[in-house]
Amino acid sequence: MHLDHSTGGAWPRPSDNYVPPTPHTHPHPDQDPHQALAAGPRALRIGIGGPVGSGKTALVAALCRALGEQLRLAVVTNDIYTTEDADFLLRNGVLPAERIRAVETGCCPHTAIRDDISANLDAVEDLEATLGPLDLVLVESGGDNLTATFSKGLIDKQIFVVDVAGGDKVPRKGGPGVTAADLLVINKTDLAPLVGADLAVMEHDAKERRGDLPTVFVSLVDDRNATAVADWISALLPPR
Repeated sequence: MHLDHSTGGAWPRPSDNYVPPTPHTHPHPDQDPHQALAAGPRALRIGIGGPVGSGKTALVAALCRALGEQLRLAVVTNDIYTTEDADFLLRNGVLPAERIRAVETGCCPHTAIRDDISANLDAVEDLEATLGPLDLVLVESGGDNLTATFSKGLIDKQIFVVDVAGGDKVPRKGGPGVTAADLLVINKTDLAPLVGADLAVMEHDAKERRGDLPTVFVSLVDDRNATAVADWISALLPPR
């Protein structure tokens, strides 16, 4: 495990002429998206999915703040026609530009993270080839609905993010993202009083839907490092 990761001074800020690298440089015609990743000395890959506006990119930024100094960390973002999520991370200076890859899927977000995962695989491989060994790669899905899931050929563990703005019925609605993700994050808890969401109801319904799978409640307004999520990821990494 890499322990003494230094940024070597201030990270570069995005410039007006920054162009995200194009990761899809070679095909993966033989990659079975349903075959689990091979074990071995490689980076832990965490997929982060959830509906539009649930706070996925803000969570990625928080995790970069929490873990970026201790781990060799890189991020792959997915947007359909833009690089908006990668640009957000760059504007906020949470990682150096060379540690971020933007994938423009040009299709339903489901496809790029679950069915035809080649562009995301290329992005991860490009980061590894450019940066050397990594400890952690975060792969953020484009905004989707409650059915979004990641291929096990792309990631090791999946985080699914929902927020309280849609009301406290969201966990009760279920869907693969809510019921099967390795970690469910219920975000924007600071908005609960404003939208009439009962966090106790959400906790109960999440437990009913998820059984023993963990759920955490997060307000990135109150905790800019998403401590509970960062701790969950840290527990998955090899002992330091």
